[in-house]
Amino acid sequence: MKIKCCYIILFLLFSFQDILSQDNNEELKVTTEEVAVKKKKKKRERKVQPYEPLAPARAAFYSAVLPGLGQAYTKKYWKIPIVYAAIGTGVYFYIDNNSNYNRFRDIYKRRLAGFTDDEFPNISDDQLISLQERFRREQELSLLLTVAAYLLNIVDANVTAHLQQYNISDDLSFKPKINFSEFNSSPSFGLSFNYRLD
Repeated sequence: MKIKCCYIILFLLFSFQDILSQDNNEELKVTTEEVAVKKKKKKRERKVQPYEPLAPARAAFYSAVLPGLGQAYTKKYWKIPIVYAAIGTGVYFYIDNNSNYNRFRDIYKRRLAGFTDDEFPNISDDQLISLQERFRREQELSLLLTVAAYLLNIVDANVTAHLQQYNISDDLSFKPKINFSEFNSSPSFGLSFNYRLD
């Protein structure tokens, strides 16, 4: 109980100090010649663009024609290197696995034709067949991942264009409120979201 009283007294003292300090504002005289006045930074207002229903379709079309062009259309330039890195990595592994598959297939065909002058004389025919199958599987997987990266590029441009059309206000606020039960006057806690359509 004593601690609560101390807190109340401290609170009142600080409150009176603020009230008394506000009365002394008339005595202070500030001139612009003696004191430099800082300019307040203006809030950067977000420009609201008019709703354009075809913007998501246009962004998706641009990304389908040339990967990364949809990201440039939505002004998300930092995504363009990511798009090209994803698609380029898939293309690189496809070409590498394709060349390895063709190399081991040619060695196997030459052995069937009777030539023994290949670069891997210690590898058996069964091992050559299993290496061909492995590189064929990895080639197909890298092709699948490249197509997936290409499609994600299109979806990303479309979703970004959709999200840019939402008008998000800076007037978002949070107001906690405690409701008291009508029956036993006990507080009930909860969370509610209110929104207003203008």
